[in-house]
Amino acid sequence: MDSLLPLADSRFVSLTTFRRSGEPVSTPVWVGRAGAALVVLTPAGSGKVTRLRSDPRVQIRPCGRFGKVADGVEPVDGTAELREAPADVDGARTVIRRTYPLESRIVLGIERLVERLRRRPRTERLALLIT
Repeated sequence: MDSLLPLADSRFVSLTTFRRSGEPVSTPVWVGRAGAALVVLTPAGSGKVTRLRSDPRVQIRPCGRFGKVADGVEPVDGTAELREAPADVDGARTVIRRTYPLESRIVLGIERLVERLRRRPRTERLALLIT
């Protein structure tokens, strides 16, 4: 666990989840620290949520905004727990807003605006608790 928490200081981390076949799928995400764990806020219908429902194992490592991982960076293994309770999602949202104060408001604000313009329901989010 000690090797996991310093990743909360990264602007972006590459979160790798695994398909049923074992094939890895990496996605750059924002991450925050929640006690002794890392937290990620993600859309409920995302592919990573589908993959985590069948295999909770993850690998994370620092990356750039578009997911580029520097050569030689070793992944840190972890386990992601899906948290769907409103209190857990609100807690994750608070952590992400505190960690990314400007970026999160801009990105999530644009997302809400587009949903309203397209008359779509608000994107449901889940929290991932990574240990």
